[in-house]
Amino acid sequence: MSNAQIEIQLIASLVAIACAIPGTFLVLRKMALITDAISHSILPGIVIGFFITHDLSSPLLIVMAAASGVLTVVLVEFIQKTGLVKEDTAIGLVFPALFSIGIILIAQNANDVHLDIDAVLLGELAFAPFDRLMIQGTDLGPKSLWIIGVILVITLGLLIAFFKELKISTFDAGLASALGLSPVVVHYGLMTVSSITTVGAFDAVGAILVIALMIAPAATAYLLTNNLKKMLLLAVLFGVCSAIAGYWLAHGLDTSISGSMTSVLGLVFLLVYLFAPNRGFFSVLYRQKQQRIEVSLLTFLLHLGNHHEEEERHVKHLNEHINWQKVRSKSVLDLALKNNMITIEKDIVSLTDKGKKFTTEAIDYIVTNKNSEIENMKDRFFLFRG
Repeated sequence: MSNAQIEIQLIASLVAIACAIPGTFLVLRKMALITDAISHSILPGIVIGFFITHDLSSPLLIVMAAASGVLTVVLVEFIQKTGLVKEDTAIGLVFPALFSIGIILIAQNANDVHLDIDAVLLGELAFAPFDRLMIQGTDLGPKSLWIIGVILVITLGLLIAFFKELKISTFDAGLASALGLSPVVVHYGLMTVSSITTVGAFDAVGAILVIALMIAPAATAYLLTNNLKKMLLLAVLFGVCSAIAGYWLAHGLDTSISGSMTSVLGLVFLLVYLFAPNRGFFSVLYRQKQQRIEVSLLTFLLHLGNHHEEEERHVKHLNEHINWQKVRSKSVLDLALKNNMITIEKDIVSLTDKGKKFTTEAIDYIVTNKNSEIENMKDRFFLFRG
């Protein structure tokens, strides 16, 4: 493996970590789309910073771009608070306008600047190792590595210093205010960090990969845990692994590195979306099926508790009177037998002592409008679930 390959993977990994941290909070705050807006609307800030300094490597470009990103958030919230349009509409109005202003400024004042799909949307990590940081003739490595490294150190420092404030204001802004914290300051601080991170990664990886690394790892982690610290760690892990796997995929297919990384991020999210233990698509389908059978079982047990006539408690009654299909009837009976709720003698179904106790408590909860307690009852009485 060459030095260039190592540097590319290292840059991509640092970008993934730097993006995963603010991205996690953006996902939790339901502000994922704002990343797309920031990644495009920073263009006028970059252009204005360049016009002032005439130096593409000047730190002022990052400052101006971050200011442009914060301006985007301010304008979106201002339009949204009017109540005339929703947040997604406000975002759709603001960032194309700011992006267009940047394009016009370039066209009018820097017409020789070349903006293509690789540079603006996909980025090109393959070129990052060639843009070196030289100090007094000493090669210190790629500029992108140093830029994103400094941003990452600052981001980690802010995360450690203000983790409590971020956590409280993200989950309960009212509680944050009551405790003397300022959710507004925390909010704009997060937006500033997101803007600076976007700017730092923009030149190396491009807008699409920045958006993907901000949102996809965090969204994937969100499907696997409710713990904030675990979510942050998982988001970092998914981002770094996807970046490295995407690089080698691009290497094997001889295609865009950033495009391959984004594709791997999408594939990882899809796999977790389908197969996550608690929130995955198939898990949700199974749980819904389980709940339907359990509700049917509860209905059947309540029916048995209210009827003592043998014809009402006959096995065939499930099909003839309750109008259940045979498969459903068998599932309900099997589940009731497994949980020792019923006995069947000569096709006549009777409640056991355990079944009688369950139905008595269930009726009490239903009568007192405490239906939410039914799930707790199932946990106490059911050894086997549907």
